[in-house]
Amino acid sequence: MKKIILGSLVLVSVIAFFSFRITGIPVGNETSVKPGDKVEVFYFHLTRRCVTCQAVENESRKAIEALYPEQVKKGNVSFTSLNIELEGSKAVAERCKVTGQTLLVLSGDVRVDLTDKGFMYATTSPDKLKAEIKKTIDPLLIPVK
Repeated sequence: MKKIILGSLVLVSVIAFFSFRITGIPVGNETSVKPGDKVEVFYFHLTRRCVTCQAVENESRKAIEALYPEQVKKGNVSFTSLNIELEGSKAVAERCKVTGQTLLVLSGDVRVDLTDKGFMYATTSPDKLKAEIKKTIDPLLIPVK
């Protein structure tokens, strides 16, 4: 009986942790960024990569290019893949506070970690990953009135 109660408490704690994680998108009018601000999407990875790691990068890149071709061309939206084990990428990883494989959306003070969704959907449901990326980036592209 004690094991069941302890197991339930651990499960509830884990669920609560993931349910109440802050995504980094402010609420209200603060969601919008100033016109001209950039949305940067970074995929940080290690040198040794599995099929899923490669799929997260490929599907995220394809989604950005398909959803925002004009913004990419203008430089308002960018996708960058960086190997955090290479010396040239370490400064960016430190600035973004990243230590491992991470799919990250940055715009101004907004920081949204899509790593879990990337690894969940990239190989099995790339359209769901594309929808999550769109749901995250669209509010960041609306200019302040």
